[in-house]
Amino acid sequence: MNNNVCPVCRGKLSVGVQAWHFTCHSCNYEKGDLEPVINEVSPHKLVNETVRETGLRDIRVGNFNKLLGVISALKPGGGKLVDVGCAHGWFVEAAMHKFESLGVEPDEVVFKATHARGLPVRKGYFPDTLKDGEMFDVIVFNDVIEHIPDIVKVLSECHSRLNSGGLLVLNLPSSDGIFYKIARAFCRIGKYSYFERLWQKGLPSPHVHYFNPKNLSDLLAKNRFTAVKSGTLPTLGLPGLYARISCAGNLGKLSTIVIYCAVACAIPVLRLLPSDIVYVVAEKD
Repeated sequence: MNNNVCPVCRGKLSVGVQAWHFTCHSCNYEKGDLEPVINEVSPHKLVNETVRETGLRDIRVGNFNKLLGVISALKPGGGKLVDVGCAHGWFVEAAMHKFESLGVEPDEVVFKATHARGLPVRKGYFPDTLKDGEMFDVIVFNDVIEHIPDIVKVLSECHSRLNSGGLLVLNLPSSDGIFYKIARAFCRIGKYSYFERLWQKGLPSPHVHYFNPKNLSDLLAKNRFTAVKSGTLPTLGLPGLYARISCAGNLGKLSTIVIYCAVACAIPVLRLLPSDIVYVVAEKD
């Protein structure tokens, strides 16, 4: 993707808070010039996948069930569904009760674990791993679309692979979220580590985009989709929180406990503030 051009409004991108970070001052889209290295060994050494899975499972499964309820209300008759970047297969597993479901996962280590559980998952990238002429009624990206460099190309592929009236579902972090705004504020005083953590800089699959609800809807409209439902999802919950903090960096046990206590006490207040996770369900035009 061209570092100089915004994929939403075609405006000029400017260097943001760091050399790898770019912003569009017209629509507030943000881009990270970070390279995905999903199946390289070294970046994976920075992530304890078992601890990460434990930390994410409860909040992700809860959010997936809420999202599945929204999708089912729009598609009461079910149909064929593909979850792109299905990771541990939690969404596929939940969706199988209502849809003919398939997962696609490029990370070889994660794929093997998910496949071993007997879930319908293929190894590879979307749409390369799909069969010729394979079509769907619902295409889902749970915390995935923000990792894909050529987002316009992928949206075009989604449009081609959806049946008439098909739904594209995006669940992703928002630049309007309270945690993101705090991280950007820290950058003003030279504290970049939290900002880099939100972008997952240095990890196997870093973020390369940050949208807000407005510019995300504009991007979808320009790529022949109409948003029909949108909302927010919880960012944090007590179950799994300690494990999630533990895998967030090289923290000592005392620091982990202090952060856990602070975040746990703050959760009721944080739920009143702008969420860092948004979703949008869009219909193929």
